[in-house]
Amino acid sequence: MLNLDRDVVIVGAGPSGLTAARELKKAGLTVAVLEARDRVGGRTWTDTIDGAMLEIGGQWVSPDQTVLMETLEELGLEMYSRYRDGESIYIGADGRHTRYTGASFPVSESTAAEMDKLTAILDGLAAEIGAEEPWAHPKARELDTISFHHWLRQNSPDEEACNNIGLFIAGGMLTKPAHAFSALQAVLMAASAGSFTNLTDEDFILDKRVIGGMQQVSLRMAAELGDDVVLDSPVRTINWEEVDGGHRVSVESDRATVNARFVIMAVPPNLYSRVSFNPPLPRRQHQMHQHQSLGLVIKVHAVYETPFWRDKGLSGTCFGAGSLVQEVYDNTNHADTRGTLVGFVSDEKADAMFELSEEDRKAAILDSIADYLGDEARNPSVFYLSDWGSEEWTRGAYAASYDLGGLSRYGKDQHAAVGPIYWSSSDLAAEGYQHVDGAVRMGKKTAARIIAANDRLAQPVA
Repeated sequence: MLNLDRDVVIVGAGPSGLTAARELKKAGLTVAVLEARDRVGGRTWTDTIDGAMLEIGGQWVSPDQTVLMETLEELGLEMYSRYRDGESIYIGADGRHTRYTGASFPVSESTAAEMDKLTAILDGLAAEIGAEEPWAHPKARELDTISFHHWLRQNSPDEEACNNIGLFIAGGMLTKPAHAFSALQAVLMAASAGSFTNLTDEDFILDKRVIGGMQQVSLRMAAELGDDVVLDSPVRTINWEEVDGGHRVSVESDRATVNARFVIMAVPPNLYSRVSFNPPLPRRQHQMHQHQSLGLVIKVHAVYETPFWRDKGLSGTCFGAGSLVQEVYDNTNHADTRGTLVGFVSDEKADAMFELSEEDRKAAILDSIADYLGDEARNPSVFYLSDWGSEEWTRGAYAASYDLGGLSRYGKDQHAAVGPIYWSSSDLAAEGYQHVDGAVRMGKKTAARIIAANDRLAQPVA
C-alpha cells in the first residue's frame, strides 16, 4: 500500500486528468493520479484485436479542436486524413439506396428543404445561445423542457427530415433516443462543435486521426508523469476538512492513500457515486448527478483483406436513419493495406442487439453493413464490437447528458467546486463537449483554477 503526500490528487487517468496533472506539475505542484483501470486513456483505447489495431474508443480530430491539436504537436504525434474519396451511400425512408457525393443527403426536394430549414434554425440557436452557459439564456427553460424529438416535429411536418436531423445528434453524438434529451441539450451539442452544420458534415467532424491511435495522447502524458500515475487503484473514499484557511484531504484507493490539499474528479459524472465523500457532497450535487447519464452505442469494427468498397468507387461512408447500423465510415489505419470499416448501432437499436446471441448479433450487424456496401461486407477477417456500456469504469458512451429540464436546472452548478474537490471531464466541457478536445480543455481549465486557488492561499494575510 502506497502512502503519498502531494499537493493535488487526480482521480482518473484519461486525457482530462492527465492534462490537469501535466499542467499542475509545470506550475510546480506535486500530483498523484489514481486510475481504476489497468491502463491510462479513459474513453480512448487503442488495442490490437486478432492482429488488427482498432480504436476501441474516441479517435477523430476536427479542425475546430485546436487545443487537442496543440497537445498532439507538443507530444510529437502526427495525424492523417480519413479516407473519403468516391461516392457515399444513403438509404432513404422508403428503403431506396442512392449513391451520392457532397454533404447533402439525396432526398426529395421537399425533404431537403425541410432539412435545410431545421439546420438553419439549429445553427441560429447554437450561435445565439453558445456552449459556455446555455442554461443562462432566456430561451433555456423553453428549449430544455421539450424533447428534441418533439421539438423537431414542432418545426417540421416531414418525418424523414426529422429523423435525418435527429440522427446527427441522437445516434451520432448523445447516443440516446431523441425523446430522451432536450432541444437545449441538442443546441449545446451543436454549439460545442461551432454549429449544427459542422455536426452534419462528416468531412469536418470526422476529419483526421492520430497515427498510431488516440490513446497515445494519454500514454505519452503518463510517461512524462512516471510513478505519479498509479493504475489498478479505484478510489473508494475522499475525506476532507478545512484547515488553516485551506483544506486537508485524504484520498483512499485500493493501492494508495494520498494526502493532499486539492482533488480533481476526472471521471464522468455517472461514476461520482462510486466514491464515498466525507463529509457528504451537498444536496445540490447529489441531485444534479442523478440527472446526468451516458447513452449506449455499439462501435462496430470490421477489417477486410482489402478495402473492397474503394474498387466500386465508394468512400465507405453510409447513412440510413432507419437502418440498424445508421452510420458507416472507412476507418482504415495509416499505411495499412487492409480495409477497415467502422459503424455505429445506437440507443434502442443497441438494446435490441444485446438481446441476441453473439452469433445472431454479428450476423445482423454485418447484414446491415452489407445492405450498404454489398455481400463482401459479410466476411471480415476481424470483427469486434466496442461495448462501453459493459465497461465497469465507464458504463456508457460517449458522454453524460442531462434528462429533460436538467441542463437549465443544474448547468450553472456543474463546475462548482465542493471545498477542495474540483470536477473535470469532457462531459462538462463547452467547446469540445464529449470529445477528447473537450477533455483536454477541461484539464487545462481545472488546473488553472487550482493554481489560482493555491496562489491565493500562498498570499500573506494583510
